[in-house]
Amino acid sequence: MLFNSWVFIGAFLPVTLGVYRLLALRPDPRLPLLWLTLASLFFYGWWNPSHVPLLLASVLFNHAAGAKLAALSRAPAGSTRPLLALGVTVNLLLIGYFKYSVFMLDNVGALAGIDFGIRAMVLPLGISFFTFQQIAYLVDAAEGGSADYGLADYCLFVAFFPQLIAGPIVHHKDLMPQFGRPENLRFSHEGFALGLAFFTVGLWKKVVLADQLATYAAPVFGAAATHALTAAEAWTGALAYSLQLYFDFSGYSDMAVGLGLLFGVRLPFNFNSPYQATDIIDFWRRWHITLSEFLRDYLYIRLGGNRHGKARRYLNLFLTMVLGGLWHGAGWTFIAWGALHGVYLIVNHGWRALRSRMGLRKGGLRKGGLREGGLGSGTRGGIWFGRGLTFLCVTVAWVFFRATSLDGAFAMLHAMTGANGWTAGPVELGSVADLFAYRHEILIASLLAVCMLAPNSQAWLLGAAGAERKGLLPRWRFTPLWAGVAACCFLFTLTRLTSVSEFIYFNF
Repeated sequence: MLFNSWVFIGAFLPVTLGVYRLLALRPDPRLPLLWLTLASLFFYGWWNPSHVPLLLASVLFNHAAGAKLAALSRAPAGSTRPLLALGVTVNLLLIGYFKYSVFMLDNVGALAGIDFGIRAMVLPLGISFFTFQQIAYLVDAAEGGSADYGLADYCLFVAFFPQLIAGPIVHHKDLMPQFGRPENLRFSHEGFALGLAFFTVGLWKKVVLADQLATYAAPVFGAAATHALTAAEAWTGALAYSLQLYFDFSGYSDMAVGLGLLFGVRLPFNFNSPYQATDIIDFWRRWHITLSEFLRDYLYIRLGGNRHGKARRYLNLFLTMVLGGLWHGAGWTFIAWGALHGVYLIVNHGWRALRSRMGLRKGGLRKGGLREGGLGSGTRGGIWFGRGLTFLCVTVAWVFFRATSLDGAFAMLHAMTGANGWTAGPVELGSVADLFAYRHEILIASLLAVCMLAPNSQAWLLGAAGAERKGLLPRWRFTPLWAGVAACCFLFTLTRLTSVSEFIYFNF
């Protein structure tokens, strides 16, 4: 079931929310949480009911392992290691079997000249997200950083439907304490209005913007492997996909935040204007924030972080990003995407170190592995140069993320260099009709300007200082006027729901 479907908007959400709010009026706080858990499992099973037992088995195993690890964490040091290793291994084997086994056997078979006859299997929805989520819980439990969570609360923590399919990757310390709080169960007009606003903005991003951009990007990437694209065609496709991915995933994240607010739960924001980043390090502070935090805390630091010299630090950065790329999908294109970002980060850190040694930067570097500081010079020109260069690097990397094969990716990049020519013919804009012929490029340029200049959803809807300072959008307020605007946008978006399109991160 997708957030942008009639069955979700017209049936599942109203029924689930209505019953939840009625049960929240009763004195027993367990009833609304139990209902929300059952509704979340129904939501998960809508796509493939056979995967619900798999999710429940994962929940039962990790809850039991986490409880045992929490008890052992109070014992002498080292007593948790065998069980923690077992727990993490079981989770990795689960995701490895469903997500990577066919990829590995295909590559082994290609090298050995053997056809194992194994075809792609149906990937359980959200397995990448709920597996990482539970691995983090096991590690924290082994280190004494988890509370004594009950099975019902833990099941809701994993299965909570707004974040189950495509994140954010929620930390147990952020989500679990919210369940059952009296203030969260009480209905809030402000929270309800804010939740609907976030959901509407996210739905608009997905249906009106991302799905439209997909009609530009998909044909270009589809033709790249078999046709000699011009540079204009290739760049139009690459930029369209960069914007499609941004509005698709940020739209999902906005909808998840909005749905959480409807149920009195605050989910973390996953985006903070990533295309306004001034370098790659800054980009990973802003893009898919919860994944960046997981990779930093549970992979990069565990590999040694920056504690063993520069060479080891750069190796850890590279390995972290390669594994992060592999997490996104079982394919060489995803590995190449992660490796490219690993190289970007190494160059970025090396450049910062060089600037620091040369005394070209005032102040000190912020510590924090993958999340260290910003690029640079504080001048307006330096900021825009860094922003443009970062977006260029990110767009090149997205080509690997989108392409279905390495050959297709290299064909796109080859075309983007101008090797096949820059345009199909002379550009003439002598009339309105000529201008309309370039509507794709005009839309892409307009949306890119929005991403580069405008405040993001949370800054606009929550009234953060950034939205007021930029002044590019009128401040959203709890007024009848803005309620009418939101209602019109919501109704217009519903008219565009002629077909249901999956989110890009839907089956990762």
